[in-house]
Amino acid sequence: MKLDPFYLIVDSAAWIERLVPLGVKLVQLRIKDLSDEDIRGEIGAAKATCAAHGCQLILNDYWRLAIEEGCDFVHLGQEDLADADLGAIRAAGLKLGLSTHDETELEAALVAEPDYVALGPIYPTILKKMKWAPQGLDRLSSWRERVGTLPLVAIGGLNPERIGGVFAHGADSAAVVTDITLNADPEGRTREWIRKTEAWR
Repeated sequence: MKLDPFYLIVDSAAWIERLVPLGVKLVQLRIKDLSDEDIRGEIGAAKATCAAHGCQLILNDYWRLAIEEGCDFVHLGQEDLADADLGAIRAAGLKLGLSTHDETELEAALVAEPDYVALGPIYPTILKKMKWAPQGLDRLSSWRERVGTLPLVAIGGLNPERIGGVFAHGADSAAVVTDITLNADPEGRTREWIRKTEAWR
């Protein structure tokens, strides 16, 4: 499986409707603190936009809803992985992405046989409070060796100036949140990301 080198992560279908038409080909819908009914609505709107523009949609956390709503990809953190029914996820035909932050988490992720592994934060990030220090590019190279042919996603503190470094150290895809959503010109920044990741597409 090949992931697009530009992996956008947003918290609403509205963001997807705004940015995916610019040429985004890989997006994660990461929603917190909404009711299941509201999340279903967000999933439906996001799926419609992604289908119309040839974009791969990945749903964060809500694996049961992903199955029920006919999604084709779910991403889980380690806590969610511990509670998830991997058999049900696989039986539904969902692909699986997993977050890792240290050696123990990587081992747990590889046992689950995911379709990709994410490592973060590579650089300091303002997205959420992290108990892990920035991993750095050397750790990314180490993960590259450990995961073999599995796609490897770098996340945390990335911007267009850091793209070359993460790909040079083994990442297949660079995930970004705040560099776009907090930018004064999210559309312009999205176009810049698409342009600057073209060499790895």
